[in-house]
Amino acid sequence: MFIKILLTLIFLAVMIGVGLYTRKQASSVDGFVLGGRAVGPWLTAFAYGTSYFSAVVFVGYAGQFGWKYGLSSTWIGVGNAVIGSLLAWIVLGRRTKLMTQHIESRTMPDFFGTRFSDQGLRVAASIIAFVFLIPYTAGVYKGISTLFEMGFGIPYEYCVVIMAILTAVYVILGGYKATAMNDFIQGIIMLFGIVAIIVAVLNVQGGFSTAIEKMAALPSDADATVNGGFATLFGPDPWNLLGVVILTSLGTWGLPQMVGKFYSITDESAIKRGTIISTVFALVVAGGCYFLGGFGRLFGMPPVLPNGKLAFDSIVPSMLVTLPDVLIALVVLLVLSASMSTLASLVLTSSSTMTLDLIYRDKKSAPGEVEDGNIDDIVAEKIERRKVVVMRVLIMFFIAISLLIALNPPTFIAQLMGISWGALAGAFLAPFMLGLYWRGVTTASVWACFIWGVGITVVNMLLGNPINPINCGAIAMVGGFPVVWLVSLLSPKMNKDEVTKIFECYE
Repeated sequence: MFIKILLTLIFLAVMIGVGLYTRKQASSVDGFVLGGRAVGPWLTAFAYGTSYFSAVVFVGYAGQFGWKYGLSSTWIGVGNAVIGSLLAWIVLGRRTKLMTQHIESRTMPDFFGTRFSDQGLRVAASIIAFVFLIPYTAGVYKGISTLFEMGFGIPYEYCVVIMAILTAVYVILGGYKATAMNDFIQGIIMLFGIVAIIVAVLNVQGGFSTAIEKMAALPSDADATVNGGFATLFGPDPWNLLGVVILTSLGTWGLPQMVGKFYSITDESAIKRGTIISTVFALVVAGGCYFLGGFGRLFGMPPVLPNGKLAFDSIVPSMLVTLPDVLIALVVLLVLSASMSTLASLVLTSSSTMTLDLIYRDKKSAPGEVEDGNIDDIVAEKIERRKVVVMRVLIMFFIAISLLIALNPPTFIAQLMGISWGALAGAFLAPFMLGLYWRGVTTASVWACFIWGVGITVVNMLLGNPINPINCGAIAMVGGFPVVWLVSLLSPKMNKDEVTKIFECYE
């Protein structure tokens, strides 16, 4: 226990120290939200990866889908690396950087409002982002607190509150630059931690080959007379596995907290390096998490909830509880690293969106009537500082709401993430990506996609989830593309001169 507490205290002290170190760079809006658009490839790539993978993946997804699909769940991690990282950087990285800088966009809702000449889109997108980032944040809290409860014996409620306070402290102090620097430190811990834990867990089962043999000997859930399904290449349920791959891989392309990383990177050469770094990181961390979860059935049945369903979120903790104390301390740091980086990204995205796209969206930097240019600068600086203060206040507000949900979680971690990612990426992915490439996207088509993504997610939820939230999220994302395409063909086109000016950035 002494080792676990000591390592955790050192880790938390470093996180807060980074926040103090970077606080001077967080005095302006660009500095607080984007790190001054001068964040290098290593910091950006690690910020992308650590925001991508949190306790939601390590505890919720790895446990639940490892149990359902066995070793084939590793495909989810491979998909995350190839589609969610490599292709995302190739397809979105350069164009997002150039266009958002050209139209002076700081957030995704700001992009929609400016790119499609409709401030109503900006307001709608900011509300969607704020509302649907909350369940994802609650899922992250739940995942990290479950591990902390296992590692330290601290009640779940106390863990949730402590994590919320600590994350708020360093984000409020240093903004995006503090988040990116801490993400790099946390990413290093995640890389080494996941490899060490996989080795330790396999050793408990007698080594890699023995563990595979044990998995091959397990009977199928559908037919107890058939063995080996959990050790096959595509597992017992390949179609539902594909739905998970699509949701968790393609979803990042439409999430504000992920796409925002491309806004802040320094230049195009940094994007090329960041692509490689981010992909390798995802392959090790995500691939390792799902590969580890695939052996969950070898550690016995998980507890049963009052409603009779298996407690999937307890599977990974039960695998790790038998490890030596030093490794349990490493697990705690691993999940703490993954989760605090994601939480920081989520709360920063939510607060900046609400501040810049709702509260201050119609206000100018300084009144044009003032004759003295120096007074103009002073007024502008005051407004910038006021915006940063409002963002810091909203960070606390967002964390408080997420805490209330985390203390009374309505469903499994995986389902919380499915609802959040389905609505966000279902609404944003198609119009954002197509808006970077296709001049023919119309304002009406963006509205239609917003209604489609949020509508299908909410209706499915209100009907009691007749479609699994994971599959519903995947349908929402993929279905957004034909929605945008069809409505763009049938609705009035945007002003040709305005669109031409926007696309000048690629020349």
